[in-house]
Amino acid sequence: MPPSSKKQSKADSTANIGFEAKLWLAADKLRNNMDAGEYKHVVLGLIFLKYISDTFDEHHAKLLAGVGDYEGANPEDKDEYLAANVFWVPKEARWAHLQGNAKLPSIGKDVDDAMVAIERDNPRLKGALNKNYGRADLDKHRLGELIDLIGSIQLVDVASRSKDLLGRVFEYFLTQFASAEGKNGGQFYTPSCVVRLLVEMLAPYKGRIYDPACGSGGMFVQSEKFVESHGGKLGDISIYGQESNPTTRRLAIMNLALRGIEADFGPENADTFRHDLHPDLRADYVLANPPFNDSDWFRKDDDVRWQYGVPPKGNANFAWVQHFIYHLAPQGMAGFVLANGSMSSNQSGEGEIRRALIEADLVDCMVALPGQLFYSTQIPVCLWFLTKNKNAVSQAGVSVRRDRRKETLFIDARKLGTLIDRVHRELTEADLHKIVSTYHSWRGDQPLAGAEAPAKYEDVPGFCKSATTAEIVGHGYVLTPGRYVGAEEVEDDGEPFPEKMARLVKELEGQFAESAKLETAIRANLKNLGLSL
Repeated sequence: MPPSSKKQSKADSTANIGFEAKLWLAADKLRNNMDAGEYKHVVLGLIFLKYISDTFDEHHAKLLAGVGDYEGANPEDKDEYLAANVFWVPKEARWAHLQGNAKLPSIGKDVDDAMVAIERDNPRLKGALNKNYGRADLDKHRLGELIDLIGSIQLVDVASRSKDLLGRVFEYFLTQFASAEGKNGGQFYTPSCVVRLLVEMLAPYKGRIYDPACGSGGMFVQSEKFVESHGGKLGDISIYGQESNPTTRRLAIMNLALRGIEADFGPENADTFRHDLHPDLRADYVLANPPFNDSDWFRKDDDVRWQYGVPPKGNANFAWVQHFIYHLAPQGMAGFVLANGSMSSNQSGEGEIRRALIEADLVDCMVALPGQLFYSTQIPVCLWFLTKNKNAVSQAGVSVRRDRRKETLFIDARKLGTLIDRVHRELTEADLHKIVSTYHSWRGDQPLAGAEAPAKYEDVPGFCKSATTAEIVGHGYVLTPGRYVGAEEVEDDGEPFPEKMARLVKELEGQFAESAKLETAIRANLKNLGLSL
């Protein structure tokens, strides 16, 4: 089941040709000396405000025209917008009003007032918007220029397409801010290729999706894209999230609201281990990228979530794993990112917890990823896929998964990916397809709408291996894919071994002779300079 791709329209293609990059460069020039972490909230808040206003204006025009269902409608009636699931934007918060005031010294206060008014009239956004534009250290001239710049996002003529365009700009800016912030960027952003890989492998086309460390909500956005690309619709999935960082939680609320996605983030920001905001949730899918090797976390020793062993205080990796399992429905599946140490560590009881997970037959697939994918760390990480039920699953009498009990798939993807700059790597479409199709063919999945049927699964030396639980036990319950996939097969060049060996020895003798000549010449040159080795 390869990652799907819809045919792009001409407008899409035009928008893609460097538009987001050019907009980013222009916005970044206006940053002056402001820290990227602070500037992030200034820019993304304005992009969101532009979206809110654009969608309001679109519906306002329909009400004003009064055609069909809108005959006799009052374009200034708040209920008309709420009924259409459109955010109500009071006059003082509409983009045209703010852009008209962009050159005034009061523009910072005007934007703050706009954000307050929008939160007041749209309870769903309460506490989500940045209201700090009037701060003394924010250059109001540059703020006005930024408003004019974001106001230029008018590439498409069809108003209903503006949501997608602004959504892409928002997503692109999140990526760039994560890069600019370096290590801190990882707190709110998971690289899109990793999110896509998780989503395409789990295929969450219906049901409840949960992320207890949701950052800026990228897992949810990609899940909705997946559903829509396979013939589903907005609302086929229910979204539940939790985030401990209050500013990152605001980003998540904006990121989803920007796309019209409903989500339950609980009433506040909260630490998942101290205060689980969804204690009774049993999710069909868990998607997450929790903090790696977190040593500063709260543990309650008798926590009901520790069903496979009490995790060590010095590392939260297996606390997260058990939290995910605790929240899975009987047929639920989880896909998440962890540090590579989780696959083999035996410190502080981690090995015993991993052993219990394997013996409970929960581990469906392990994927070793290449390094340099994340902004927050250069170290390579892995993907875990757990399932509550590996037995054959049928829908309407058709088998959609085979019986995989006592089997685990190992994929070694460390050689995949392409460097996009000196320190960052991305998985390409071909890489994603290779990993995703391997997993779905191994599971025996039937293709979803718009996807080709996966080929029959076969082990590929150096890349993938379907191992039995007995084999895993033989490897001491270590889950590192490299232990199982073996070495990549080397293509036979047809040269007989005796002839090849004689040729290589002759080449080596020639290289030794050349090395001796170079050494003699270097010694002679040094002697002429009065030096010696």
